[in-house]
Amino acid sequence: MAFGDLRAVDGLSFRLERGAALGLVGESGSGKSTVASALLALHRGTGARVGGTVRVAGVDVQAASDHELRRLRGGKAAMVFQDPLSSLDPYHAVGDQIAEVYRVHTKASRRAARARAVEVLDRVGIPDAARRARSRPHEFSGGMRQRTLIAMALACRPDLLIADEPTTALDVTVQAQILDLLHTLREETGMGLLLVTHDVGVAAESVDEILVMRHGRAVEHGPVGTVLGAPRDTYTRELLGAVPRVDAPRVTEGDVGDETVLEAVGLRREFGTGKRRFAAVDDVSLTVRRGETLGVVGESGSGKTTLGRMLVGLLEPTAGTVRHEGREQTGVSPSVQMVFQDPVSSLNPRRSVGESIADPLRARGERDEGRIRGRVRELLERVGLDPDQYHRYPHEFSGGQRQRVGIARALAAEPRAIVCDEPVSALDVTTQAQVVALLG
Repeated sequence: MAFGDLRAVDGLSFRLERGAALGLVGESGSGKSTVASALLALHRGTGARVGGTVRVAGVDVQAASDHELRRLRGGKAAMVFQDPLSSLDPYHAVGDQIAEVYRVHTKASRRAARARAVEVLDRVGIPDAARRARSRPHEFSGGMRQRTLIAMALACRPDLLIADEPTTALDVTVQAQILDLLHTLREETGMGLLLVTHDVGVAAESVDEILVMRHGRAVEHGPVGTVLGAPRDTYTRELLGAVPRVDAPRVTEGDVGDETVLEAVGLRREFGTGKRRFAAVDDVSLTVRRGETLGVVGESGSGKTTLGRMLVGLLEPTAGTVRHEGREQTGVSPSVQMVFQDPVSSLNPRRSVGESIADPLRARGERDEGRIRGRVRELLERVGLDPDQYHRYPHEFSGGQRQRVGIARALAAEPRAIVCDEPVSALDVTTQAQVVALLG
């Protein structure tokens, strides 16, 4: 499969039987999602060129008419996309969206379609499904939105479920729940599962066979125990070696000083009013000294992000105190900067990355454009990017590269402390290792 002169997928072959599960594993840019899209001809109309043969549920995808493809998509084969928030219509109740998919493929009545929507929502573990079917996507957590997409995919009882990074950016407990759900559904319905993931650990828990991709090609393919237990290819071994381990020896460089650069005492943050008022963070205290790394760990909804935003001054505490270098802090201070979880939404798509990195320099009062440009080039080089990419825009970078831009922007203000909010959650394991090493 090629886009212009770029060959995104080259010479790839695999077969998936009913009831079986295959994992497509590789780094960002390896061609995994391109393969998943080609199975449903989602590339049609984009100018992409596809060679070879693609057959799904008995349908020759490349020769199929638009009508045949509409019957295939959602009917015989369904896809669960990576980002459930952007895949769901924010203006309509989730139950109505599922019911609409069911009606399109079955011509069922509105009453029957609504009943089917509630049925599949209940099947994927949405509590009080009849009531929650009337909720809109923003009223669901990330894990519940992902369950909703799976319910939508199951509505028409497909033979094949394609899951494209279904657990990316979910915390480990919710991730485990989603993977258990996919496994149970496969056993009960007999559908085939194609799991696209950059996370080797996710694949190890969920599939029968693994196909490892790199630069659009298959470098290794076989039973999950064989590929992960005794990998033959060097790239597969590197991929496994990049998986973070809690028992890995710690490498520390430099000394931790006695100087306290960031301190929180009794922080509390409340949201809502009246009976709906609740404390997202309650009586949290911490101290970070010069050269020290402190990890804040917890599930989604535990208050980690709220705490981080209070530490950098983006949220005002309901109670408690934040001190930067011993001084009580109110509002945003250049001495403590933040690297956000999602580098796409935290970078202005209409401004070059160089200008985004330059913003903190200008905010500090620097007016010499020559010095600003020179400093930005230094920062780009420091985070492992080409300084000549100053004028490129965020969409021209990979996820890992955009996160490096976010780190460069945080460093521009020469902060005494950096708060990183899930900076590697959506990155593949090798890029995760690179970003963590950079921060260290």
